[in-house]
Amino acid sequence: MRLNSLALRLFATSAAWTLLALPLAGYIIYALYRDDVQLSFDAQLKKLLTQITIDSMSTMGDEPVNPPNLYEPLFEVTQSGWYWQIRPIDGAPGRTLVSPSLATAMLPSPYDRKFPTDDTGTRWMNVPGPTGSTIRILEFIDSPGHDPEKTKYSIMVAGPMDWFEETVAKFRARLTSALSLVGLGLLAATVFQVRFGLLPLRRIERGLASIRSGQVERLEGKLPAEIEPLQTELNALIESNQDIIDRARTQVGNLAHALKTPLAVITNEAREDKTAFGSKVAEQAHLMRDQITHYLDRARIAARTNTIGRVTSVEAVAEALVMAIERIHREKGISIDYTVQPGAKFQGEKQDLEEMLGNLLDNACKWGQARVYLTAVVNNPETTSRRKLRITVQDDGPGLSPEQRAKIGKRGLRLDESKPGSGLGLSIVSDLAASYRGKLRLDASEHGGLKAIIELPAA
Repeated sequence: MRLNSLALRLFATSAAWTLLALPLAGYIIYALYRDDVQLSFDAQLKKLLTQITIDSMSTMGDEPVNPPNLYEPLFEVTQSGWYWQIRPIDGAPGRTLVSPSLATAMLPSPYDRKFPTDDTGTRWMNVPGPTGSTIRILEFIDSPGHDPEKTKYSIMVAGPMDWFEETVAKFRARLTSALSLVGLGLLAATVFQVRFGLLPLRRIERGLASIRSGQVERLEGKLPAEIEPLQTELNALIESNQDIIDRARTQVGNLAHALKTPLAVITNEAREDKTAFGSKVAEQAHLMRDQITHYLDRARIAARTNTIGRVTSVEAVAEALVMAIERIHREKGISIDYTVQPGAKFQGEKQDLEEMLGNLLDNACKWGQARVYLTAVVNNPETTSRRKLRITVQDDGPGLSPEQRAKIGKRGLRLDESKPGSGLGLSIVSDLAASYRGKLRLDASEHGGLKAIIELPAA
């Protein structure tokens, strides 16, 4: 490559930018991702600490109460890496409470080791845990009833750092591999573009020059070395290409015109043919129509379920359905108790909510003995984009075993023919919920029967 070569300029510029930008971008992406994972991990610890502090210290007595392990299931698993611990500080008398996951171990206290507090009054510390793996401890000092005159207790929550490090390490490895492949691909593309992209242009120039020698030049000025030979040929090449395109268009138009009449004749003859051939054409046309209808329906449903602004009041739908279904099953004397969170709304069509809720209530009334229970609440109401409507329908009937619950969602499958119906109710509910990116789950009810839970997008 000459110094005045376009190939050298393109390759050098692209290679330098690639070797500079990709490592820098990779470092920035990795740092941002690590910070985000760290913030998310710390936010989870803060949330758990706040919940445990409120549940254990909001008492009128002189000692904390044992908080329920409802915040993190791994608090119940021995040496899982997730722990909480409550104990008095400075050797003061008082009860010590620990999560089942700690077993007989104890967590070291950042307070005892003189770690400073942050702006929220909490202390952070990374230390080896009971299994030897590093854990991150968050500690807060508080008193029962939040009374400063009472004995102060250290409330600690710990989470495993190996999860954090493994997550970041996997991301770093994937990011490095991806950026390395991108870098190699860019360099290879640059070489290909320079060597093989420009080389055909030079061959084209030589070929055109041998055919169109002596035509008027329209490009002016000094150009890079690779483009100089094309100065006298570019306009001729453009004109020649345009002629080729015009001729191609003419030929295509002629071909279309020539095929139009024979194609119309074939179509008409096929419609009038009453033989087996005509039947086969009609059969295939029917199949094509069914397929088109099927996919149009799917597109319509997809468009409908993704339409923003379709909002349905859950309370209005539930009230109307409860009245109607109680009348349908009045011979059994079934009573439906329903509780709907005020203002709960479903992000979707009213007809779809009626069909899902109606199937669940009808199924519960068929199997229930005396009472059916309906509740509807909205989870995470403070997060608009992640609001979930949770509807629970329970009955006091005989219930189902785990094996039966696993089978009952299959389309058309019925476990007992003594009850009327087609066996499609729960399958319909499951399909409709899935179309809204929701889900149906079956469980045992505390009232003895079946508990059906559907999660749907909330408005």
